Amino acid sequence: MVWYSTRRTPMETTFMQSNTGELQMGQAGEQYERDGYCIADEQIAPDDVLEKALQGMVAVRDGKFDMGMPPTEHPGYDPAVLCKINNPHRSDTGLYGLVTCPQVGRKVAEITGARRVQVWASQLLIKPPGSATAGHVGWHQDRQYWRMWQQDEGLFTAWVALCDVGEELGPMRFVRGSHRWGFLDQGNFFDKDQHKLREDIAVPAGETWEEVSALMPLGGLSVHHCLTYHGSNANVSDAARWSLAVHLRDERAVPVPGDQGYYTAHLDDPQICPVMYEA
Repeated sequence: MVWYSTRRTPMETTFMQSNTGELQMGQAGEQYERDGYCIADEQIAPDDVLEKALQGMVAVRDGKFDMGMPPTEHPGYDPAVLCKINNPHRSDTGLYGLVTCPQVGRKVAEITGARRVQVWASQLLIKPPGSATAGHVGWHQDRQYWRMWQQDEGLFTAWVALCDVGEELGPMRFVRGSHRWGFLDQGNFFDKDQHKLREDIAVPAGETWEEVSALMPLGGLSVHHCLTYHGSNANVSDAARWSLAVHLRDERAVPVPGDQGYYTAHLDDPQICPVMYEA
């Protein structure tokens, strides 16, 4: 059975009202620079691209790979916990089509100001309903897990919604302006105790911890800086939350010299590390 729907819901109006005010305060790039994230709460990719991507998510979840290459990590699907499958875009044409979608690439470049945007990793994320704390993603900075790059600038993530994402689905939550705190190396993606993580993160003097939910309809996306603190809570709805997180670099991001890890070893392979946008 396919646990998703592309049908629009009455809640889409709520999504648009909840986030659009932020974007009206300035251009998308200005918001990204100021807040460390930008929420594009409108459909970006065309319907046919989204439909094929959704079909691809189901196929990859079920162990079917039409590009002849499995994901780098596929732990299987347990409907009681968050499902995270690494690098599915190299395995399925529908997901590859989403990460190379011109409209998505242009939007990411508009937000970040990048002249070149390259995919270097992705994560298929399915947060099942009723998963309680097993569906939590702990507060963290992506940079904690991205040591293969020399610097912080030019590294960001596009998170694409493959269903309508309201508050009850356990959306991603950003800490506004936290990218300006520098690399704190505190927090843990895999820790489910959000309260304890929050207490253990040393917020710099004079700064505040302000959380913002990334609410958006099917086909919307958010982009966040690698130093922006983010996490998510449980899905308390009766439907799964479907999304694809795409990890990206621009023309400034350079691998650590001598790094031979997977994520920098395939930068010249367009199936594994396609260029999403180039000016």
